[in-house]
Amino acid sequence: MSKKLKLKIVTPELLILEEEVDQVTFPTTEGELTILPDHIPLIAGLSSGDVVAVTNGEHLPWAVVGGFVEVKKDEKRQTTVAVLADFAEHVSELSDAAIEKAKARAEELRKQMENKGTVDFEHFAAELERSLTRVRVADKWRTKKYRK
Repeated sequence: MSKKLKLKIVTPELLILEEEVDQVTFPTTEGELTILPDHIPLIAGLSSGDVVAVTNGEHLPWAVVGGFVEVKKDEKRQTTVAVLADFAEHVSELSDAAIEKAKARAEELRKQMENKGTVDFEHFAAELERSLTRVRVADKWRTKKYRK
């Protein structure tokens, strides 16, 4: 039996995924990382993009925005990867209608940011990043096969 990673994807609202996988790739503030079983412990800032787990040859892609990732060994010496994201959504949830809505929202936010006197920049920047990430990740996975 080959070794597996224990992957958890968590947002402030709920536990999104908890599954054993062969490997996981995610975007960090320093670049993209792929974690395999027996990886050394680490903590890294998570940037916007896609977290892609691979299990039995199938890809499980998630759009994520912000947060951090922790890699450690549990009490059974199994490698555990905890992705603690501000936002996470499975690619299958990004329908064409949702993408069009995200594009429209991003454009609306860009226009609102021009009015510097009434804008909460932190809030708008976070919403804009979420919308743009949804669009970018959906476009990337539109023609690829993945597990839903």
